[in-house]
Amino acid sequence: VQLQAFGGGSAQAGDSLGLSCTANGRTVNGYSVGWFRQAPGREREFVAATFRNSGSRYYANSLGGRFTISRDNAKNTIYLQMNNLKSEDTAVYYCAAGGGIIMSTIRSAQAYNYWGQGTLVTVSS
Repeated sequence: VQLQAFGGGSAQAGDSLGLSCTANGRTVNGYSVGWFRQAPGREREFVAATFRNSGSRYYANSLGGRFTISRDNAKNTIYLQMNNLKSEDTAVYYCAAGGGIIMSTIRSAQAYNYWGQGTLVTVSS
């Protein structure tokens, strides 16, 4: 599965921004998919994910409900809608997919087999 992320850019605090991630080569229907981010000087951290079978969604507690992950299996695309952006949301955002992920590991980057190239989101306060 080849993943390619789109939609990064610059925003002001309080703005909304949407990211998308298109999968090529194989359908992501049977995969759990997620978004991670890495800010300068920090480790990659979990943002959001949706489980392959149930479609259950998981979010980082720190987001306070501002982000929404969704997927369109017909378009083989994953989305991340980010609302009320804050300067601390500045990071490179990565989409990822994994076939054998179990719910207890869905927040772990090591559980994902396929990664997109990352897209930069910069939020100015």
